[in-house]
Amino acid sequence: MSDSTDQTAELHSDTHTDLQTQPQTEVHTEIGSETEDRWQHASERVNLLRNRINQVVIGQPTVVDQVLIALLAGGHVLLEGVPGLGKTLLVRSLASGFGGDFRRIQFTPDLMPADVTGHAIYHMAESRFEVRRGPVFTNLLLADEINRAPAKTQAALLEVMQEQQVTIDGETHATPRPFMVLATQNPVEQEGTYPLPEAELDRFMLKILIDFPSQQAEELLTAAASGGQIEQRLRDTVEPVFDAGELQQLQALVPQVQVDQQVLSYAVRLVRATRESSQLRRAAGPRASIGLILAARAHALLQGRDFVLPDDIKAMAVPVMRHRVAVSPDMEIDGETADSVLAQIIESVEAPRL
Repeated sequence: MSDSTDQTAELHSDTHTDLQTQPQTEVHTEIGSETEDRWQHASERVNLLRNRINQVVIGQPTVVDQVLIALLAGGHVLLEGVPGLGKTLLVRSLASGFGGDFRRIQFTPDLMPADVTGHAIYHMAESRFEVRRGPVFTNLLLADEINRAPAKTQAALLEVMQEQQVTIDGETHATPRPFMVLATQNPVEQEGTYPLPEAELDRFMLKILIDFPSQQAEELLTAAASGGQIEQRLRDTVEPVFDAGELQQLQALVPQVQVDQQVLSYAVRLVRATRESSQLRRAAGPRASIGLILAARAHALLQGRDFVLPDDIKAMAVPVMRHRVAVSPDMEIDGETADSVLAQIIESVEAPRL
């Protein structure tokens, strides 16, 4: 494997450290047994979770797949879409799938950084400080409408997203493992929103766009929700598909998915092509290359393969880069978007034939 690939795995090795011990249901299954191909087995286990979530989150199969890819790769997700498309339901069902804890923060203009991370309180009678941990101390954190809060509060997530730890009153506190942030934002053209800083955008592995469901899916959703079936399905799926220990094993498999040097070079060329495009005023940096390889590995694992194909790179290129690039004003006037420009770049960069 190439030096670049080794560097990718090393930079993200903290993603796969030991998970915090939590009460678990006896659902653990050993990956990699002698009688079963571990890659196919891993794919089957994740697909079981995928099917469970799709029973609750109706009409958003691509969104579910991409969120699972980010979970496997140890990345964070930025979800963009108007309210009412099932984002909270998605995170709740994902957390129940592996018995994890779930917390939600509603970002508002008056939300303070300490409301996110926690703070220290001094007890005069006992002459000591007590740390009150914030909602970031969980497995899955839903940062709802993150662009409703000012930049100072948004930045409170930076350390925990990158380091999986929080500094409170000079002391460092590790978050539980696994730890994943799923932040939602409203389309930027809506009133009362603050653009996310570039440094924070770069911390998200994927940006996923949630669109309105098709008519058929909306009919199914309407029938299920109006009949109380959605909450019933969520209660029925409260039993974890697997435990945190097996999730750790699944995450540990991702860096082992093989990446041919030609495929790695192709991924880097795609990212570098954004820096040469006259249609973009902001291009993707090295984090995009790292994130693209990790996401492609997780995508391959989801398919039951232990190697990455160029198609895995193509499938993940847009969600990995759409929030890391910005279209030039002239192109915006012409109706171009980040997705359309990236699609042109993917079309123009030749993929290897393996």
